[in-house]
Amino acid sequence: MTTANRFWTLTIIILVAIIAAGSLVAWSKYSPNQPVEIFIPRSQEWQGKIYIEGAVTAPGLYSLKEGDSLSNLIQAAGGTTGSANLSGLKLYIPETGEVQPQKVDINRAETWLLEALPGIGEILAQRIVDYRQQHGPFGSTRDLLKVAGIGTATYERIKDLISVSD
Repeated sequence: MTTANRFWTLTIIILVAIIAAGSLVAWSKYSPNQPVEIFIPRSQEWQGKIYIEGAVTAPGLYSLKEGDSLSNLIQAAGGTTGSANLSGLKLYIPETGEVQPQKVDINRAETWLLEALPGIGEILAQRIVDYRQQHGPFGSTRDLLKVAGIGTATYERIKDLISVSD
């Protein structure tokens, strides 16, 4: 046998020995009876306040705690009105430190407050108040489109700044 053949034979024997030793070590550490542990991170505790508005009897700020369901929260707000569309619910969670603008309740605001809305001047503000006095409270913010002089463009500009209550 030549020196080159001896070298390759020895190399192959060493490699087979290393693989066999590694397999034995791995097999000795394997225990089929040891249970697999799965760690699920603990969820955040839900507590604080939630603002509920729209087609509910009593819009406002309500306590929110862990375990509250959507149904419980709606009931806390007095339940839904007849015009409620439950297929269009929206939930917004602000980031820490984010300030939400105060919304103008178009069923209660006086003309001076309505004038603060973009695109609503003295005349439109008075029309909103007059419409409200003649037809009763607005059922939804979209009802504002029934007021003469308020079109889709104006509504789109202020829709996130207004709310309705009974």
